[in-house]
Amino acid sequence: MIVGIDLGGMSAKAAVLAKDGTLKGKTRVQTSATNSPEETALALARLAERAAEAAGVEFSEVEAIGIGSPGVIDSQNGVVVQWSNFGWKDVPLAALVAKYSGKRTFVLNDANSAALGEAKFGAGKRFDDCALVTIGTGVGLGVIIGGKLFEGFRGAGTEFGHMVIRQGGELCTCGRRGCFECYASATALIRLTREEMQRRPASLLWKYAISLEGVNGRTVFDAAREGDDGAKRVLDEYFSVLGEGIVNLVNLFRPQAVLIGGGVSAEGENLLTPLREYIFPRLYVLDYAPVELLCATLGNDAGLYGAIINAQEKL
Repeated sequence: MIVGIDLGGMSAKAAVLAKDGTLKGKTRVQTSATNSPEETALALARLAERAAEAAGVEFSEVEAIGIGSPGVIDSQNGVVVQWSNFGWKDVPLAALVAKYSGKRTFVLNDANSAALGEAKFGAGKRFDDCALVTIGTGVGLGVIIGGKLFEGFRGAGTEFGHMVIRQGGELCTCGRRGCFECYASATALIRLTREEMQRRPASLLWKYAISLEGVNGRTVFDAAREGDDGAKRVLDEYFSVLGEGIVNLVNLFRPQAVLIGGGVSAEGENLLTPLREYIFPRLYVLDYAPVELLCATLGNDAGLYGAIINAQEKL
């Protein structure tokens, strides 16, 4: 039995994978950048115990703990090499959690964990080769090749969000300018929406957001459904940038399917149809090597599934 943990900047959640493929004993704890790595590791160890208890499993029966964590991860040694939001550098998270839990612990990048989860239990399970693009505060990527996770040298690969698409463009959190996630993340979509609202006080965007602070990733889709021209312009710009990045991704790795995850994937065909219209005419040898574009299906549970799968494979 393995406990999976999905570590985030505001909370961490844990669960156990039952034999029927469902997650049992879901439990959550708050996390904070103000806590030290030791304090966070202790909280995660206690969280794993509570998840096992909630799932009706004796903690003594738990073989290992699998963690999906933000940041650049040395997955062979369970080290968080760098996580900017928490200011972590070279944190031996696996060793710390193992110290407090008494269980073997494995750590994987959170986007990679989500990709593994979708590949084994979600929208990617029909494919040997697939890629999961996660759209949130930034843009993450997990790539599955031949049924195996591709991490790159020392786990530092597939940083899709930091592919520069506009030289000298928007300043990114990584310190470079023009990174893909500056234009294709949910954060970028919110920025574009706010800019359109400021240009057009009569826009229907104001109806759904009320204020600039009230804008979220759904706002522009809601206004576009009512026929707002400004909302449509924002989406056209957003789809072209996101689509261009996915074209580059497909031409580089040629997966059988690209999965879109994150909150924006809740839009379903409202997201997929315009993206397909942009992407497919621009793909190299599409007739020879067709690609499917789908929404991820596991939602916020994908990382939990993947963390458990990674631990199972490492064991």
